[in-house]
Amino acid sequence: MIRQYEAVFIMTPVLSDEQMKETVSKFQKFLNDKGATIINDDNWGLRKLAYPIQKKSTGFYHQFEFLAEGNLINDFEIAMKRDERILRFLTVVCDKHAVAYSAKRRAKKAEKAAEKAQA
Repeated sequence: MIRQYEAVFIMTPVLSDEQMKETVSKFQKFLNDKGATIINDDNWGLRKLAYPIQKKSTGFYHQFEFLAEGNLINDFEIAMKRDERILRFLTVVCDKHAVAYSAKRRAKKAEKAAEKAQA
């Protein structure tokens, strides 16, 4: 059964912009190759962590929203665990309320971008 998932992961802050983008594209490719459809790809940038992880106090946050089969998630999380550039990750299945909220948030973001482009 295909469901909507949301994955947020934190990459180590010692990465260059190019290495960060390479890591993100690696996981995008992984999801696409396994048959998932990426709905939203959102880079949150460098943020301060609530507590140190591996003696690091900041990290690059990134979020994916995607549609996939449930058996893909285990493979996706194993790939995340094996990548030394990933400090933490969390993958959750979205219920109908989360799906509606995500769609509303994306529409609002697109509206703001359109207003900015007109100005």
